[in-house]
Amino acid sequence: MSDINRRRALGLGILAAGGLAMPGLVRAQTTPRHNISSFTMQRWQDHFESLGKGAIVADTTSRALHFWNADDTIHRTYPTSVPISDELTKRGYTEIVRKKVGPSWTPTASQMERYPDWKPVGPGPDNPLGTHAMYLGWPAYLIHGTHDTRKIGRLSSDGCIGLYNEKIEELFGLCPVGTQVRVI
Repeated sequence: MSDINRRRALGLGILAAGGLAMPGLVRAQTTPRHNISSFTMQRWQDHFESLGKGAIVADTTSRALHFWNADDTIHRTYPTSVPISDELTKRGYTEIVRKKVGPSWTPTASQMERYPDWKPVGPGPDNPLGTHAMYLGWPAYLIHGTHDTRKIGRLSSDGCIGLYNEKIEELFGLCPVGTQVRVI
């Protein structure tokens, strides 16, 4: 084979290999985009008609909470803990109805059925709600902190969305009561 024919054959091989890779490139453009931490990227426009007082999308699949302020000048993404099962996961639209620094925790009726020895816990390092809590329009569902940092990034809650204490403190300061929330 002459040198020219080798080069041509090599060039055709590269083009053929590139052609085989094309379907993967096309497929990559149609799948959800992820950031470096593997969170699925979210846009508020895909979930809400307007930002209102602000917007939160809590993505239970990628275990991330996305926040946008009212004028879309601030966007934050936080790693979260999420409900341990689909049965405990409430999905849909709600809003922040109340906020509390140093919340107290009381087991729900279903928790008391499963764990009859559980008792209410006041503010402090043993409180499962961490340092800050934002109560949603659904009874017993919150976005809150946690002192147990092993829970973040895992299926570990009975329905709530948990953040590191320093992250819930930041989000708490950014979110007014009335911030719209969607859990997906």
